[in-house]
Amino acid sequence: MARVKGALMTRKRRNKVLKLAKGYWGSKSRHFKMAKQAVMKSGNYAYIGRKQKKRDFRRLWITRISAACKLNGMNYSTFMNGLKKAGITLNRKMLAEIAVSDAAAFTAICEKAKAAL
Repeated sequence: MARVKGALMTRKRRNKVLKLAKGYWGSKSRHFKMAKQAVMKSGNYAYIGRKQKKRDFRRLWITRISAACKLNGMNYSTFMNGLKKAGITLNRKMLAEIAVSDAAAFTAICEKAKAAL
């Protein structure tokens, strides 16, 4: 039986990495060895970034809610405590959206939270 060399699969694998490294600066987009390192590093950054995106959005929502609460004369922690006691189960994403788009509705929610305390 003839010996099979791995030229086809090796070339496919290398081209796949070089395709992922397209647009990288200098040798990182042309040389396989450097491209492989850059692609692995960028994959790590992408993985970490997917986790950080969730944190960043939660922080943004809390900041928006806090700013709207201050306009209604309460701080964020007492507002969230009041919501919990009032039995209002809106998540932070929706609360932030209401705070930005509909100030009157957010004021009504703040009043209900104050009344529950």
